[in-house]
Amino acid sequence: MAYDLTDIKTRMQKSITSLKDELAGLRTGRASASLLEPVTVEAYGSRTPLNQVATVTVPEARMLSVQVWDRSLANAVEKAIRDSGLGLNPMGEGQIIRVPLPELNEERRRDLTKVAHNYAEAARVAVRHIRRDGMDALKKAEKDGDMAQDDARAQSDLVQKATDAAVTEIDHVVAAKEAEIMQV
Repeated sequence: MAYDLTDIKTRMQKSITSLKDELAGLRTGRASASLLEPVTVEAYGSRTPLNQVATVTVPEARMLSVQVWDRSLANAVEKAIRDSGLGLNPMGEGQIIRVPLPELNEERRRDLTKVAHNYAEAARVAVRHIRRDGMDALKKAEKDGDMAQDDARAQSDLVQKATDAAVTEIDHVVAAKEAEIMQV
């Protein structure tokens, strides 16, 4: 793997974008089909995203409806939603699973902020992995004689600055989402 600072920054930005997508699924008041996007279902011998085995719709402001395509997966989908850590309690009615959204009380808001912080930590870990990949590529380039030691040090400083900037952005994104969740 060759060292490329632009590629490293792009990959870090993708981690941040992924975090924003996950946080968009965290509901703050109104039901949203994207709320169930992180849910994976044990289907056909592997973990499958919910949107590949069912259709999620929003029939009312505080209700999600999940139409399972294969009736044999209805129980697995219901279990996956219940075990997702989103604090939802689905009710199965054949191929249709209704997911009422509980009112956001103080405890529920705190739970959602914990979920947001978990998403943020996963994004930070991804950014650190990208940083490690970049540093490994720099060490290899230096060892192979493709880059002078001084250049490698300068580039590693740039990788570290990119990492710090990405982590700072992650912190800002999660702080904004936390403020949105805690707002009554």
